[in-house]
Amino acid sequence: QVQLQESGPGLVKPSQMLSLTCTVSGDAITTSVYDWSWIRQPPGKGLEWMGAITLDGSTYYNPSLKSRTSISRDTSKNQFSLQLSSVTPEDTAVYYCARVYSGDWGQGTQVTVSS
Repeated sequence: QVQLQESGPGLVKPSQMLSLTCTVSGDAITTSVYDWSWIRQPPGKGLEWMGAITLDGSTYYNPSLKSRTSISRDTSKNQFSLQLSSVTPEDTAVYYCARVYSGDWGQGTQVTVSS
């Protein structure tokens, strides 16, 4: 059974970069038939898909966030990461990593953007 666990700072200052890592167990990110996604949910709002990385390392992003978002991976650790640049308080959200098409999600991690 696949498990996903998000990790990273819970507080980021405005204009800085948000960096999160998802550690995957129970499946290999380099061979899985599924893509690996980052999704967020701002307080009081719906889920927003941010982007994903495929088994060969290709990435694709939500057009509304593409200019600020980068997803990468560390195959030796079976991890994939999110970087979101130039954050503002509007980027405050619970951030999830997920294997969306199989319905497997991490528990989520709260990130607050505040000075």
